[in-house]
Amino acid sequence: MTDLTTFIAGLPKVELHVHHVGSASPRIVAELAARHEGRTPVPADPEALASYFEFRDFAHFVEVYLSVVDLIRDPEDVWILTHEVARELARQQVRYAELTITPYSHVRRGIPAPAFCEAIEDARQRALADFGLELRWCFDIPGEAGLPAAEETLRIALDERPAGLVSFGLGGPEIGVPRPQFRPWFDQARAAGLRSVPHAGETTGPQTIWDALNELGAERIGHGISAAQDPQLLTYLAERQIGMEVCPTSNVRTRAVANLDEHPLRQLVDAGLLVTINSDDPPMFGTTLNDEYAVAARLLGADREGVAGLAHNAVTASFLDAAGKQRITAEIDAYLTSAG
Repeated sequence: MTDLTTFIAGLPKVELHVHHVGSASPRIVAELAARHEGRTPVPADPEALASYFEFRDFAHFVEVYLSVVDLIRDPEDVWILTHEVARELARQQVRYAELTITPYSHVRRGIPAPAFCEAIEDARQRALADFGLELRWCFDIPGEAGLPAAEETLRIALDERPAGLVSFGLGGPEIGVPRPQFRPWFDQARAAGLRSVPHAGETTGPQTIWDALNELGAERIGHGISAAQDPQLLTYLAERQIGMEVCPTSNVRTRAVANLDEHPLRQLVDAGLLVTINSDDPPMFGTTLNDEYAVAARLLGADREGVAGLAHNAVTASFLDAAGKQRITAEIDAYLTSAG
């Protein structure tokens, strides 16, 4: 595995399912916690964060996640976080990433929407100049905040329309948050040219994925692991090559899956789905995108060609333009050839 680990480390990649705040490194989280000491439960010690990020279940994960969101208080915090996320992605040879951002959570905490969007856009341009990394945004609705959050997220997306915005999503808990209720907002987002990428089938069954497809017009599915329980759904997803944003370690850490050996990744791949490998909230889950590729390689018994195939899938499923896809695909192929 050592040779394959080295191969993965140098492999050009695309990341499609990674959250903005959830990508904050322990160092950044600790620095922000220190700035707000006494007003946050988040520890200011990077080592203490490891135990703070031990999740009892998905509801506890959401609680902890929102406590980290509370640390982002002004546009400078937003800029620093975004630039640091880009630095870490580029370090792992990520060439293009679609970062899931929840503007509602920051605007309701007092950051004006125009200032928030200006901060992420400036950081996006700097990331390209500093690291050669292309960033795009998915603005997602925090499902736990309900329909008012859907309305506000859509308003920010359409009124501000930052240049990097490509898609509209839905995150947070699935249990008790039915997908169909969000249809009016997804309809408007899609009519405005945004792509539909809701989370579905992470902690609930296949019906949530059907709802995301039929009600929200999903073009990719965030997580989607419960598709393995429905042969008809597997056939539907495979025939249409709808991208699946699979995040193995995340599913274990949030208790959506008991352990990695029980993860349905192989079932999804064997069924012919367009499976992509992603990191979700990497520091919170003690992982990286490189680690997730290594996990996938073990679960699939994949060699270098198989791992490169997963990287190809992410390019295919991305919302990058044709020229960009061709460029990264060629880079992956050249790397595979040079690695022998």
